Amino acid sequence: MTTVFQPGNQYPVLLGPLADTFPQWMAQRNPSGVLLLTDSNTRKHCLPAFLQASGLPSDTPVVEIPAGETHKHLATCTAIWEQMLTARLDRHALVINLGGGVIGDMGGFCAATWKRGVDFVQVPTTLLSMTDAAIGGKLGIDFQQVKNTIGVFRNPGAVFVDPVFLQTLPERELRSGFAEVIKHALIGSVELWETICHFSPTHLQACSYEDWHHILRLSIDVKVQVVTEDPHEKGIRMLLNYGHTIGHALESYFLETEHPLTHGEAIAIGMLTESWIQQQQLGKIVPEEWKALLLRIFPHQKIPAGIVPEIWQTMLQDKKNKAGSVRMSLPKSMQLDMELVEPCEAEILSALEAYSLLQV
Repeated sequence: MTTVFQPGNQYPVLLGPLADTFPQWMAQRNPSGVLLLTDSNTRKHCLPAFLQASGLPSDTPVVEIPAGETHKHLATCTAIWEQMLTARLDRHALVINLGGGVIGDMGGFCAATWKRGVDFVQVPTTLLSMTDAAIGGKLGIDFQQVKNTIGVFRNPGAVFVDPVFLQTLPERELRSGFAEVIKHALIGSVELWETICHFSPTHLQACSYEDWHHILRLSIDVKVQVVTEDPHEKGIRMLLNYGHTIGHALESYFLETEHPLTHGEAIAIGMLTESWIQQQQLGKIVPEEWKALLLRIFPHQKIPAGIVPEIWQTMLQDKKNKAGSVRMSLPKSMQLDMELVEPCEAEILSALEAYSLLQV
């Protein structure tokens, strides 16, 4: 069974078996050439299944980059562009991004800037990219340890979401992606919340293909609603950054340590701490069941007491900021209703201290 979404009627997001969607789409496009981008993990665990389901020939040119956020920078882009040059990719070619959020963000960015833009498609292979990163046309790379600072808005030709790839993920990566599913429930879907509110890490491991299809359908629907209404993040799309203002800063900090956080682990802390600030500034009580779910899924992390000045400096580079003020977008309800707060550095310190004192 395939579910089709159409963000802003611009491109299809096809949720279901790749063999039922990709070959037909390719036959309609007939590109002048194809280049397939993967990382070292995706090439090993996902590329064989993709080639079999897609109908592409086994000798399709493949560019492999090292896996991980630490490689999401200009030097890797240069290596990708060099491969595009060697392959003589013209403006009628197609780039296929097979992988997680790093591959989708960076591969899309390289395609969007190659000869002023060649077509690309996203084939997300992680829960994080399936539910969030591959959809919406936001592309980019990290710069000077600040996430997604260099980038563009450009829609893919299509997004192909097949839950079969979730079987390739280690448990920690599955949990990481689930942070975005929780976020989508909290900002915009009572039905999704009711589906996942009782989950634990054990539930994630036990989900069947059909379970994931249902969860992804509800989660993607939230993302599609938001990017359709606000494609370039001028208003309600900022709500998709719930938990990301503090979360991205923590992710960037820990990326340079011996114990980096996954994206989802950082965003879970971000949602808990930003909700604390929301409560302090606006008097909004965050439901205990929200906290309970996040703390069940994500192990409590030790936050060093002295890192707040560095965290604050990173937050000052956040894309939502205006006139030098740090801004956080927070949900009023599960009905895509947003409010903004502007915390100071002392409130960030207090929020992280409150997180440290949570009972786990």
